[in-house]
Amino acid sequence: MNLEKVIFGFFIVLAMTLNFGFFVGGTGNPIEHHIYELYAAIVVNLIATVLKFGDRTQIGAIHLSTSLVADLQLIAAAVVWVATSADDSGTAARVVSLSGGALLANITSVVLLLAETITLRR
Repeated sequence: MNLEKVIFGFFIVLAMTLNFGFFVGGTGNPIEHHIYELYAAIVVNLIATVLKFGDRTQIGAIHLSTSLVADLQLIAAAVVWVATSADDSGTAARVVSLSGGALLANITSVVLLLAETITLRR
């Protein structure tokens, strides 16, 4: 077992699950979305992005681009949340919408990881 690949996969999947945990809930209710979970998703996504810098393959480039998209959208969600204090349902909907886009990027990254793992020959 390759420890580097385990750590890489761990952070990719953790980034997706944390993002999903923040995303789930009513879009108009800010109480259903915890700010610390958003910050945890941002930190883990940034770590996953750093881990993706070493890969020089085409799949590695797609991994990196999906991670950068997720980072951008999650950071934008945090900025919107902090700038407007996310007390109303409209702001909460915008924050959840941005995290939904990041979730889609994270899912794409996990699908790429699975496809890469399945096609890997020993």
